[in-house]
Amino acid sequence: FLRITAYAEELLEDLKRLDGGWPERVLSMQRNWIGKSVGAEIVFPLEGREGEVRVFSTRPDTVFGVTFMTLAPEHPLVESLIAGKPNEAEIRAFIDKTRNMDRLDRQSDSLEKNGVFTGAYCLHPFTGDRIPIWLGNFVLAEYGTGAVMAVPAHDQRDFDFARKFGLDIRVVIQPEGRSLNPDSMDAAWTEPGIMVHSGTFDGLPNEEGKAAVIKALEDMGKGRRTINWRLRDWNISRQRYWGAPIPVVYCEDCGMVPVPESELPVLLPLDVKTCEDGRSPLPDFKPFVETACPRCGKPARRETDTMDTFVESSWYFARYTSARDEKEAFDKDSLAYWLPVDQYIGGVEHAILHLLYSRFFTKVLRDLGYYPANLDEPFTNLLTQGMVLKDGSKMSKSKGNTVEPSDMIAKYGADTVRLFCLFAAPPERDFDWSETGIEGAYRFLGRVWRLFEELRPALSPVSACSSTVEDASSSTSARELRLREHATLKKVGEDIGNRYQFNTAIAAVMELVNALYLTKDELTQTAAGRVVLSSAMATVLTLLFPFTPHMCEELWEDLGHGDSLAREGWPQWREDALQRDVVTVVVQINGKLRGKLEVPADTSREDVERAALAEPNIARHLDGLTVRKVIVVPGKLVNVVAG
Repeated sequence: FLRITAYAEELLEDLKRLDGGWPERVLSMQRNWIGKSVGAEIVFPLEGREGEVRVFSTRPDTVFGVTFMTLAPEHPLVESLIAGKPNEAEIRAFIDKTRNMDRLDRQSDSLEKNGVFTGAYCLHPFTGDRIPIWLGNFVLAEYGTGAVMAVPAHDQRDFDFARKFGLDIRVVIQPEGRSLNPDSMDAAWTEPGIMVHSGTFDGLPNEEGKAAVIKALEDMGKGRRTINWRLRDWNISRQRYWGAPIPVVYCEDCGMVPVPESELPVLLPLDVKTCEDGRSPLPDFKPFVETACPRCGKPARRETDTMDTFVESSWYFARYTSARDEKEAFDKDSLAYWLPVDQYIGGVEHAILHLLYSRFFTKVLRDLGYYPANLDEPFTNLLTQGMVLKDGSKMSKSKGNTVEPSDMIAKYGADTVRLFCLFAAPPERDFDWSETGIEGAYRFLGRVWRLFEELRPALSPVSACSSTVEDASSSTSARELRLREHATLKKVGEDIGNRYQFNTAIAAVMELVNALYLTKDELTQTAAGRVVLSSAMATVLTLLFPFTPHMCEELWEDLGHGDSLAREGWPQWREDALQRDVVTVVVQINGKLRGKLEVPADTSREDVERAALAEPNIARHLDGLTVRKVIVVPGKLVNVVAG
């Protein structure tokens, strides 16, 4: 085992540092997996015998509502409680069935709650009332103490169990201004309220009551404030060949002995024979198993379990920083320069395993002096990519819903397949494979190719965004295309570089291609217009290149460029190119569209208002009306309120 629980508090607290860089879904999964719960440990003495049931509860304010106790079937008290009971056989059958259930299924909200009465009782710490002890399939031995004080009036799981088995329900938290009747309740009351039927605590708001109940339990010696963690120490032992050997030997005289550092690493033997039944071959491979005790020199047996492969994947990225260093595992200066990783990409299925273990290893290796003292987290930013689905399900050969990439590439080309996968959805989302969608991507690339072929005689080999203000001054269309070109470059750069939103970046390039189609006939007529077209076409190829490199490289070369498009620097958009000289202003009367104005972009509010009121169609609609108010939104809208 590795004692990851020793770092539980730091692992939880440092999630705050990752907020904004990691998906909230992953942060939430790790918070829940670490599972910090602040509450009370409460002691319920057993009736008629020595011993007690200890429970952990985050709701000590509800302790007077306990009507039964539920133990995990694996709880250490169970054997002594059920021995000799008339229904012992029934109880053991229930225990066996529950133990064979999947652990995650037992925690599921949708699990049908089942249980059996043990015939034993414990005593309430405040009132001395007899509390029947049940076993429940939803209680886990490894969480808390493996025992749950059941308060059906204020816990839905306990409520369902009580209703199913006809157990008492006692209300001890009443909502203000209302009175709950346990006989007519159809669900547990889990919201705040006022404590009732709780002895000296009656009348307290239940949040205040938590601290008061804990204080009373501590004074009586029947409980204490405590913190519980869902996280458990990491069992790294695996019964398989492929993994790092655990460096331990077993000696009859010395017991378990660590392999000395001078004999590390323990290497896997390569000349083993695999077992047909799937077992690890190591236990049967004498040259590996039989060794000498490092302490006394007598014959000993080597540990044949290997480490969980998550042990290796928890620090591999650190080794990359000094991969050829043969003296040390890590070079601290290299670690300080390269780590933490700026951007990590991995599936959300690693949220509570690889990603949590990597964070744990980073803190341990920091404390052992292998990592720099200020290296607390391994990955600054995390992107959890989605999956390509088919018919709404994860692709699987067993389901028969796979798509062979080579078939799609043969039919549509690698560029089309890449473009569709990146355009179909944001990278963190799953998307359903659609041949209709890939056909759409194929048609778009066809449009780009045809546009290039049509414009080829008018195009010159220029770089992206190379046209000037003077080139674009030849016409309104030229100015609009140049503005669209720079606006597209700005958006694509931000979408790719900052947000990894490849789908919206591709959509922006599609809009630029549409703008080229709309203006090409006019702009090919003048030399200045052809310069603007050449610049915009070069921008299309440059921005599409990360998504469809093969086609763009070919068209780039056909333009007459001597060097590869891959060697081009990323173009820079210009702020002044995004400013319009003339803007279109919508004019409304009482919210209804009545006209449009084209005015210089720097026109004052007063001049825009005067121009709108003087526009003939507006003046005609206002004839006979009194203008009461004119609302001007600069560069966009004029609304005349008249009556």
